[in-house]
Amino acid sequence: MLQTAARAADIGAPPALIVAALLHDVGHLLHPEGETAAEAGVDIGHEALGAVWLSQSFGPDITAPIALHVEAKRYLCAVDPSYHERLSEASRASLRAQGGIMSAREIDAFRNTFAFEHAIMLRRCDDDGKDTLGANEPLESYRNLLAQHILHA
Repeated sequence: MLQTAARAADIGAPPALIVAALLHDVGHLLHPEGETAAEAGVDIGHEALGAVWLSQSFGPDITAPIALHVEAKRYLCAVDPSYHERLSEASRASLRAQGGIMSAREIDAFRNTFAFEHAIMLRRCDDDGKDTLGANEPLESYRNLLAQHILHA
């Protein structure tokens, strides 16, 4: 998640999208099976779980791309066959569990969703943020950005 946020910052993404990138996989942390389910090809709906939980503190500019980042993978596989071929075997297994490659009807519907473009940007940053040896800014470096986007009661 730190690398995904760093990639978003690197491409000059809007601040809310950087926050979304930082928090996009929080659903894995909230679910008892977390990442092990994804590795086993079981869909736990981490994107929805995370978006709903985060909506208690953040607005739709952050939660909508998070809720859609799995759909963005399905979309990119449908419109760009080379994208599908670049996926790891684990990502292909999770894709199958998450509904597979989008149909033409799903593509049209997805293109008309709020945050479509930000979901695609988030997905691409997520794809680029998978280097386990990569250097990251510490979580602490995002404190002010997170604080600026928290909804205050």
